[in-house]
Amino acid sequence: MGLTIAQKIIKEHLIDDGAGLPNLTVDGIPEVGEDVAIRIDQTLTQDATGTMAYLEFETMGIPRVRTELSVAYIDHNMLQSGFENADDHRFIQSMAAKYGLYFSRPGNGICHQVHLERFAVPGKTLIGSDSHTPTAGGIGMLAMGAGGLDVAVAMGGGAYHITMPKMYKVNLTGALRPFVTAKDVSLEILRILSVKGGVGNIIEWGGPGVKTLSVPERATITNMGAELGATTSIFPADEITKAFMEAQGRGDAFTPLASDDDAVYDRVIDIDLSTLEPMIACPHSPDNVVKVSEVAGTKVDQVCIGSCTNSSLFDMLKVAAMLKGKTIDPSVSLSISPGSKQVLRMLSDTGALSDIIASGARVLECACGPCIGMGFSPNSGGVSLRTFNRNFEGRSGTKDANVYLVSPETAVASALTGYITNPLDAASGDPMWVSSVSEVSVPDKFTIDDSAIVPPLADEDAAKVEILRGPNIKEFPVGKPIEDEISAELTLKVGDNITTDHIMPAGSKILPYRSNIPHLSQYCFEVCDATFSERAKAAGESIVVGGINYGQGSSREHAALVPLYLGVRAVIAKSFARIHVANLINAGIIPLTFKNPDDYDKLAQGDKLVIEDVCAGMESGTVKLLDKSSGVDIELTCDFTERQKDILKCGGLLPYVASSTK
Repeated sequence: MGLTIAQKIIKEHLIDDGAGLPNLTVDGIPEVGEDVAIRIDQTLTQDATGTMAYLEFETMGIPRVRTELSVAYIDHNMLQSGFENADDHRFIQSMAAKYGLYFSRPGNGICHQVHLERFAVPGKTLIGSDSHTPTAGGIGMLAMGAGGLDVAVAMGGGAYHITMPKMYKVNLTGALRPFVTAKDVSLEILRILSVKGGVGNIIEWGGPGVKTLSVPERATITNMGAELGATTSIFPADEITKAFMEAQGRGDAFTPLASDDDAVYDRVIDIDLSTLEPMIACPHSPDNVVKVSEVAGTKVDQVCIGSCTNSSLFDMLKVAAMLKGKTIDPSVSLSISPGSKQVLRMLSDTGALSDIIASGARVLECACGPCIGMGFSPNSGGVSLRTFNRNFEGRSGTKDANVYLVSPETAVASALTGYITNPLDAASGDPMWVSSVSEVSVPDKFTIDDSAIVPPLADEDAAKVEILRGPNIKEFPVGKPIEDEISAELTLKVGDNITTDHIMPAGSKILPYRSNIPHLSQYCFEVCDATFSERAKAAGESIVVGGINYGQGSSREHAALVPLYLGVRAVIAKSFARIHVANLINAGIIPLTFKNPDDYDKLAQGDKLVIEDVCAGMESGTVKLLDKSSGVDIELTCDFTERQKDILKCGGLLPYVASSTK
């Protein structure tokens, strides 16, 4: 039996992390469900999660990063209305100099776009403290989002642990028509699978249709795989990949990579690219997908083009071609965020930037910006079309806004008319428009300028570096060992698909305090219940209950660290998202699932709960919950690996690492 692309990379990177190798199939790959320790070649962080990751790395006492390459990016907290963001950036830069990382300066671009351009390598492994790290799967890399503490461990040479996923394949045939895009492919797979349909799976994209997609288009698709809850998504590395890397001056790093002809998949999904139409995700979830034609005519107030999903030069040149000689509707505010300095410079050199500016668009800096609520919030009750990857309620910074996810082509067509517009309809009466957009392609040679990437210092120079800490950097909480009985109040009960934005919101008001857990704590679960923080503090210790797919969305470990600070000892849910359950365990919070999902309805906020025989239950896989307020007994599942049990017994990953290195 042959192997998939992901199986080949995992097999090549398997390591013994002290507990021996997992159970392997006859082909030498781990069995599905096994705990797998993987050697990590590259890491990345961004500034919203990086400060905490580097504080954690520093605590480990390792003098130098031990990966092949690690990069610290500044791209999230770019609004400097106070000292906090600037201080964090100085701290991260000094940590990079001290410990041997590359440092991508503010303005150089969004981490995933820059990493794809300058660092991603087929066949290598990458984890990043950002959930959209799978973007690099577009170049054939096994790239996964992770919590900051997992990234810190990997920087120190430690393994990254995953549960061996199932393998899905999306078989592409045909070719996209003009004005139907890779973003529409992403939205179509979200329509098919939903935001929880990828959990526990790696999604490989293959079939003859792959040959029609450029690397930037592939990266858009793997980027949006994060919204499926997938472990990662990956494309083969072929002649198209090689041409892209050669155009970036990195052709020597190319390695061909493909699945075996007889590889076996747990599920195969067929998509005919030629039959797809422009798609749109309606408020407030990326999987609330319909055809653009079904909501055409809806009034639009704002349009945002950019983010790590759709900010490549390929995307921006098509946007410029559509805007050339036209003016956006007076009722619409349009922002354009190029993904990197390279993209912005080449837009300027080709004259495309002038066409964008002349249309009335507002050009923002090369950063995440509006995607994480860092500026450019919609008007109250406004309709905002965004080429981003998430449209969670309140994420834009305007709680009552209606945010839709679309392709750049749909975004431009709608900005010009002032209403949601199918770009196929808009193009039908303008043959010149069709011609100019169809002629856009990935260039044979990109403009290479890495002057905003600061390389690592030599050891002797690094030893002299002083770490620069601002007053906003506070100590992070550390969990305590799991006790045999947890007795606490149910301080919050929430529903299905609770995101990390619900637990620990983003936005310009909150993001500057990502290195200050005590300050952040006042915003915890603010979207769900503004009283939660104060009630949790008053309770001392507490338990949170959730529904299906609890913790979906961002990789931010703050969604575990802040509840830990507030005294949350356990989270009970119908099911968890992959990265968040790992972050809870790393923080020392025990994640438990209902053995019978209907038991969720038996618990009420404010009930006094007791979880009994926790240590014995972790061994047997089941613990008993007693609701002292109602007298109800409920069975909970605690299905942990041996390593996860040891982490919880120590009180989290940091004390576990400390104990294992003694």
